[in-house]
Amino acid sequence: MKPELLNFLRCPACKSKLSLIIRSSEGKEIKEGLLECFCQKKYKISNFIPRFVDSDDYVKSFSFEWKIHRKTQLDSANKNNHMKNASESAFQKFVDFPLTELKDKLVLDAGCGMGRYAEVAGNFGANVIGVDYSFAIDAAFENIGRRPNVHLIQADIFNLPLAPETFDFIYSFGVLHHTPDCENAFKQLPPLLKKGGNISIFVYSRYNKAIVYTSAFWRFFTTKLPKRLLYLLCHISVPLYFLYKIPLIGSIGKMLFVIPMIPDCKWRVLDTFDWYSPKYQSKHTHAEVFRWFKDAGLSDISIFEHEVTMMGTKRQLDETRVREG
Repeated sequence: MKPELLNFLRCPACKSKLSLIIRSSEGKEIKEGLLECFCQKKYKISNFIPRFVDSDDYVKSFSFEWKIHRKTQLDSANKNNHMKNASESAFQKFVDFPLTELKDKLVLDAGCGMGRYAEVAGNFGANVIGVDYSFAIDAAFENIGRRPNVHLIQADIFNLPLAPETFDFIYSFGVLHHTPDCENAFKQLPPLLKKGGNISIFVYSRYNKAIVYTSAFWRFFTTKLPKRLLYLLCHISVPLYFLYKIPLIGSIGKMLFVIPMIPDCKWRVLDTFDWYSPKYQSKHTHAEVFRWFKDAGLSDISIFEHEVTMMGTKRQLDETRVREG
């Protein structure tokens, strides 16, 4: 943890400022320490990360996958293959402004995982605070945590230890639908935006009924399997990718058993595991998510093509305007 992160932290119990006790440091990073509040709550800084949660079964699948695939989706680890800049390209599809506009902005990555998108935002000059509930946050620290413009926190999205009206931009890509209550998880984010700040989210859609029902069928079994066994089974996505490229067989196969049609086999195995392993996986419509944005007082709402992706602005306006991105 970098000392300057303290300026943005608040006690999740009473929302007061925290005091810092440093026990050991390495360079500018606090390795071990304690965050204390006047309400008597204490939070550990352990292995460079301020920890505001205890682990439970909810996070096990994510912790497992990012230990194995710590660098798989990092652009910095894919400079010389066909997945070059894949995360940057995905990021750009989820927002309606050039990523160069992130420079010097304070940005929250809500559900940063191993740091895939936080790396992109940091590369464009943003000051990034990445939050994750799982031990993927430790993988993120190994990947990007020592960068001067990156800060990482292990915390619960339903009780974030952050000051209100702090961020210029908040994003959560492919994360909220893996929480117990996607709408409520989203509701925690707009209060953290400055007035005039933007928020963008991507969640799974429920428009393809065949995929919705067959996925629910398989997930009834896969979510109960030991994670290592499921991970091994997910390697079936490697040959299925080529089978699904056959016109008629592929059309039927994609409905019966969903796999990501990504050319890189490591990404494909990872994304297959990410689909079938999480305890929670909700799916949504544009109308539903649009209502969330309106209820949060967001305006200038942009709707994007990828699944259900939406972006809005925190402004005090009499009317909500809609743009298609």
